[in-house]
Parts: sequence; C-alpha cells; structure tokens
Amino acid sequence: MSDKNTLTIENLSSEIIADSAENSKLKETLITLLEKSKSVLLAGVGLLCFGGFWSLLSFYTKDALPGPTATLTVLKEMLSDPFYDYGPNDKGIGLQLFQSIKTVLSGFLLGSLIAIPIGILMGASTICKQIFYPIVQLLKPVSPLAWFPIGLVVFKDTGLATIFIVFITSLWSTLINTSFGVASIPQDHKNVAKAFGFSKWRYLTKILIPYSLPHIITGLRLSISVAWLVIVAGEMLSGGAGIGFFVWDSWNALSLEKVISAIIIIGIVGLLFDRIFTFIESKVSYKA
Repeated sequence: MSDKNTLTIENLSSEIIADSAENSKLKETLITLLEKSKSVLLAGVGLLCFGGFWSLLSFYTKDALPGPTATLTVLKEMLSDPFYDYGPNDKGIGLQLFQSIKTVLSGFLLGSLIAIPIGILMGASTICKQIFYPIVQLLKPVSPLAWFPIGLVVFKDTGLATIFIVFITSLWSTLINTSFGVASIPQDHKNVAKAFGFSKWRYLTKILIPYSLPHIITGLRLSISVAWLVIVAGEMLSGGAGIGFFVWDSWNALSLEKVISAIIIIGIVGLLFDRIFTFIESKVSYKA
C-alpha cells in the first residue's frame, strides 16, 4: 500500500513539474509575442508619423515634392513589371537593382578577401600593425568617390571602376574589426595553445578565428552597409546601369516619384543586408 502511495505521489509530482514547465514555456511564448507586437506597433506609429511629415512637406511645396499616395502608385507600377528591357537606358527596376547588388557583392567579396588576412596579420603581429596601420589611417578618411578617377585610369571601364570603389569602401571596417578581434584574444588562450603545443594551423582554426569571428562578422556588416551606401553615388558617376543610374536618369526625366520609389527600394535592400549579417552575428559566438 505504501508503495502504491509512493508511486502516486511521484506521479503527481512529475505531473506538477511537467505542468509548471509547460506553463513557463507558454508564459515565455506570450511574453515574446507581446514584445514583438509592441515592436510592430511602435514601428507602425513611426511610419505613420513619417508619412504625415512627408504629406506636410508635399503640401508645403504645393505637390512639387510628390506625396506618399502619388509615390506609392508609381512604385506599384514599377514593381508590376520590374524586369523589362527596352534598351541600354530603359530597363526595369528589377534589372537595375540586380546590377547594383551584383556590383556591390563583387567589390565587397574582393575587399573581404584582402581585409580579413591583413586584419589578422595586424592583430597578431606588432610589426605588421606598425607597417599597415599608418596606411589604413591615411587612406580610410578618403571619400570613396575620390577613387573613381583612379579606377577609370587603371581599368579603362566604368563598371570595373565602380566595383573598385566598392572594393576600397569594403576594406576598412572589416580590416579594423578583424585586427581588433585578433588583438583582443586573452593571454590565457595563447598560454593554453603554447602549453599543448598547438601548431600554427591549429591555433588559427581552434582559437584565433573562432574567437575573432564575431568581430569579423561585425566588420563585414558595417562594410556591406557602407558599400551599399556608396553604390548609388558610384553608379551616378559611371552611368549605364544600376539603381544609382536609375535615380539620376529619373531625376533628369523630372520624375521625382520614381526617384523616391528608388530611395525606398534602396532602403529596403540595405535593411535586408543589415538583417542578414545581424542574424549571422547573433549565431556566431566563441566557446572556449
């Protein structure tokens, strides 16, 4: 009888624990949903305020600046057939956007391939830092557009010159963040590597890269944001294709609705780039 009572008590305890765990998960889910709902609501309020301010500006300029309704109507028309191609200077917004993304990714990947190894060298070696750091500090403040004539002289092609300025733009944030991440590896980690006789390759793959990876991803996130910022101005100079050219061509055609629509699309794509790298950054952590 006592055994049955014991079993009954144990079963009840298990059920109570299971119920409490389930309630705890339900509570956490509800809290998460409430927080997300609050974020969406506040974002909606912000957009409404922005739309109201935009409408006031449109009214103040007597519709010289298109209002939200006129702009969104044109944006809808642009998105209804985004991939048409009626010649070199008459392409849909989808093709123009694809060209810009291709240019940005080309320059960004090339810049990352150079910046990450140099950043590792600068962070790991005092001599390398003394060699490269003055060059970085000298060239980093230079406007990316100042490099465009150099790109034209070297590559003899406006498209390659645009990739070149994106490449230059993509170097600095990644390089500096990588260097900082490598330089901030705790001495204890280095001592453990020496004590266990790690080879250079094992130290690189087991300690240096895993520890500095979050800093590298942060640098890449900053670099892609700046690269996307620069591409518009670069394509205005180079002409021919891309979202920047589309903005300039729309301005020359006196279509501010298309200009503002392109600005909205540029902002959305830039936000997506940032969110992708923020997600990667949140998933990357060093485990000692």
